[in-house]
Amino acid sequence: MKDANTRRTASTASRPLRLVALTAVAGLALSACGFGGQGGGGGDEGDGTTIDLLVPTYSDQTKSLWETVIAGFEEENPDVTVNLEVQSWDNINDVVRTKVQSDQAPDILNIDAFAGFVEDDLLYPADEVLSPDTIADFQESFVENASMDGTQYGLPLIASARTMFYNKDLFTQAGLDPEAPPATWDELKDAATKISALGGGTYGYGLPLGSEEAQAETAIWFFGNGGGYGDASEITVDTPENLEATQFFQSLAVDGVTQPDAGATDRTPLIDVFIQGKIGMIVGLPPTIGQIADKNPDLNYGTAPVATKDGSPVTLGVADHLMAFKNDGDKQDAITAFLDYYYSPEVYVPWVDAEGFIPVTKSGGEELATKESIAPFLELLPDAQFYPSTNPQWSATQGAIQSLVGQVAQGKDAQSVLTEIQGKADE
Repeated sequence: MKDANTRRTASTASRPLRLVALTAVAGLALSACGFGGQGGGGGDEGDGTTIDLLVPTYSDQTKSLWETVIAGFEEENPDVTVNLEVQSWDNINDVVRTKVQSDQAPDILNIDAFAGFVEDDLLYPADEVLSPDTIADFQESFVENASMDGTQYGLPLIASARTMFYNKDLFTQAGLDPEAPPATWDELKDAATKISALGGGTYGYGLPLGSEEAQAETAIWFFGNGGGYGDASEITVDTPENLEATQFFQSLAVDGVTQPDAGATDRTPLIDVFIQGKIGMIVGLPPTIGQIADKNPDLNYGTAPVATKDGSPVTLGVADHLMAFKNDGDKQDAITAFLDYYYSPEVYVPWVDAEGFIPVTKSGGEELATKESIAPFLELLPDAQFYPSTNPQWSATQGAIQSLVGQVAQGKDAQSVLTEIQGKADE
């Protein structure tokens, strides 16, 4: 939530977690640990079963939230032990690749893309590790995005859309209407130029092209010009629409209306700079609202649809997934028990609420639909476009974008960068 891959590290500890059903056993939470055993994760311990869970960090409370879930599950299922490993989004793709190649895949993985694992016949179909009631609770649109050739393999976890956050006070100081955020690229660049001219370490637009989420920022610009990354059958990065979009966001950096060194800046620390009141506009995620409330509740900001070339509404939609690896048939029942427990409304809804994302279950959507922090994003979902995550080439494409697209902010020819990314995707 890629996005997502989307990903925050700011503290939200002051907000109640509301894990009511699990509070009594929170003290039993396990510490994160590496995987043991052979043939994909840990082995059995005595007469019990051990399953390994590998997850990324969404916030500074991600680890404790999963530990609380595990503690509650183990209390109800004393014959099953869950080993938790938590990795940053910067590292998790490399960690997963290494584990899979060495036949040490986790039993349950939380990540965004899963198509390559399906191609290699490594994953259980959803209906082999989830009860029918759990599957029926998923929103249909996310089931479609989690399926290949009509079979669901991804287990939707969280959803995210993107919207533009803007600093109303900086707009006023720059002579701009604080109630009329830019809708087109030309309007955005004009506003960013005037805000940057205020000086004092103030930047017009926050452009994060660092490795954390370069694919997300780039997608927003591609989508805004009618381009994109392709679909389940073909990756298309090197296109005229994408080139024009790349040349435009390159001009923001080269013309000095973004923060310095945009090509190496990650979204998470840059959002902190926005929260401090030093950036005029930045694309944010649902948890950004909670971060502002925690860190700078006096920030005078607004939200608006992301600016596009012609003003037509579009946004990036991201859905991260759980997936279950076929490591050991004897673990299938334990995996199913854990997943059904996790997706039960009394466990899943407080978990996704605490992380500040959009729920992917019908029950979660009904319970959180009126929540102020996600309402602006729910309104944008009809105009959302997604990564081609069911294309087996998407993982390589994402990696190439994360490592290469930042070069355009340093002045490298945009066409050559897109050609190189396309080449990596086609390998």
